[in-house]
Amino acid sequence: MSTGLARRTAALSVGVAVALVLAGCANPTDGGTTDVAAPGKGTTKINNSPDQKRIITDKVDSIAAEVPKEIRERGTLKIVGSAESEPPLGFYATDNKTRIGVEIDLAYLVSNVLGLKPDYTAVSWENIFVGLDSGKYDVGFSNITDTEERKEKYDFASYRKDNLAFEAKQGSGLKVRGYKDVAGKKVAVDTGTNQEKILVEWSEQAEKAGLEPVDIKYYKDQSDTYLALDSGRLDLFLGPNPTAAYHVASAGKTEIVGTYSGAGASLQGLIAATTKKDSGLNKPIADALNEIIDNGTYAKVLKRWGLFDEGVKKSQINPPGLPKPNN
Repeated sequence: MSTGLARRTAALSVGVAVALVLAGCANPTDGGTTDVAAPGKGTTKINNSPDQKRIITDKVDSIAAEVPKEIRERGTLKIVGSAESEPPLGFYATDNKTRIGVEIDLAYLVSNVLGLKPDYTAVSWENIFVGLDSGKYDVGFSNITDTEERKEKYDFASYRKDNLAFEAKQGSGLKVRGYKDVAGKKVAVDTGTNQEKILVEWSEQAEKAGLEPVDIKYYKDQSDTYLALDSGRLDLFLGPNPTAAYHVASAGKTEIVGTYSGAGASLQGLIAATTKKDSGLNKPIADALNEIIDNGTYAKVLKRWGLFDEGVKKSQINPPGLPKPNN
């Protein structure tokens, strides 16, 4: 869900290999660990307990000096993320209080490099952007997709590939490769997300081709969505590939029937740290991300959460993103 409004190859056939295949059956809220494996890359035991023992790194003075004076003097980096439960991106540990996941770990590493104490807040999706706009928060780490529309208000520093997945009830026989495959189908998507924008565009394409539009459905939370999928009231659910793959493996009731880039048909989507435009934080955050990529702690975090295939080689400042509508 947490990929924002408006969330490679002309068809889904280019898709992405599912990064997560659970070797065990533990639910993120039921026990202390969950086993996650990627084909040919071994198994990672995900720690779901509140005792995270997060990977840390050293401050880099030259990068820390780039941070705006007001934030340096404050001594904290105000980080905001979604409060939704989206393992392995962001979710609550077994104490139902501690926020954990790959997004939080990467944000903490960036804070280490900048020599700032991480001050993390989890809010509703729309309040991430309200808080960035008002200056309440410095940076969003919340599976936010880089889009050309968002660049009018925000700056981006990329740090992960953005891939989406269509999830269906196990044994559905469905395969999603393009808009024709979702025409007339009941498809759930989270409102205000980038995947919603893509689904709306596909529905419009279907209508222009003389097919039925997509019957787009919205639910309050993912548990309601999955209940509808299990009961047959939904055909498909479009969401972030990591959370879909995690759910497929842990619940054992659904399957991924198509994948797609979060930037559309011709561009690899990117997830990015998001700051208010011209805040002065974009470059130091990008430099901090490149530091953790270079020193190896970035790879350790991705491996820790089973996201073996979503890493990038370099953080880019405001890279090409999902095009604006009708561009």
